Amino acid sequence: MKVLILAAGRGERMRPLTDHTPKPLLRAGGKSLIQYLIEALVRADLRDLVVNHAYLGEQIVAALGNGRDQGVRITYSPEPEGALETGGGILRALRRLDSDPFAVVNADIWTDYPFDRLPRHLAGLAHLVLVDNPAHHSAGDFILKQGRVFAPDSDAVSGTARLTFAGISVYRHALFEGCTQTRFPLAPLLRSAMERGEVTGEYFSGRWRDIGTPERLAELDRELGRH
Repeated sequence: MKVLILAAGRGERMRPLTDHTPKPLLRAGGKSLIQYLIEALVRADLRDLVVNHAYLGEQIVAALGNGRDQGVRITYSPEPEGALETGGGILRALRRLDSDPFAVVNADIWTDYPFDRLPRHLAGLAHLVLVDNPAHHSAGDFILKQGRVFAPDSDAVSGTARLTFAGISVYRHALFEGCTQTRFPLAPLLRSAMERGEVTGEYFSGRWRDIGTPERLAELDRELGRH
C-alpha cells in the first residue's frame, strides 16, 4: 500500500520557525518531524511513499532525496504556491498513488501509532484513526461508534462524545470521483461519505502529538530528550 505524506502546508502558526524552514523539517529530539514519520512507516514495511510539497518544497526534496538512505522509495507531488488544501493535494497526487486503497498521513504529527494496523482493504471509502481530544482541540472532530465514523451533527450518534482526527487515514480512489483539480478541502467529501455509512474508523490510545505551534514543538523536544 502506498502512503501519501502531506507536507505542503505553509505552517503559519509555526512562524517564525517556518519563515525559512518547512514545517516537516523542524526538529525535535534531534530529528525532523518527517524523519520520525518515515521511520515509523519503515517499521510497518510501508516503503512506497509520495510526498506533496509547496512552500519551501525544494528543501524537503533536498533533505529526503529518493528515500534510498531511509530504506524507502519517495516520489514527489509538487503543488503551486499557496498549496491546494488537503482535498486538492490528494487529488493531484492520485496518479502517483497506484494502490487502492492508499494511506495518507500528515507530516506535522508525532506518534507511536503502529502503522501496520492500517487496513489494506476497506469496507467503504475511507478509514480514519481517531485519538483523544488534546487540550488545544477539546471539541473534537468526529464520533466513532461500532467501527463507523459519523459527523458530530449526525442524529445516529446524538449525545456521543467526539474524538479528534489523528491525521492518519486510508482512502479509496473512488472517494475523489467527480472532483476536479482545484483547491478544495477534504472534510466535505468525508462528511458525505459518513452520511452514506462509508467511513470506518479506529481509536488509538497511544502517544500522539499535533505539532502546530512552536510551543508544542518545544514540548515534544523536551519530552523526547528525556527518553
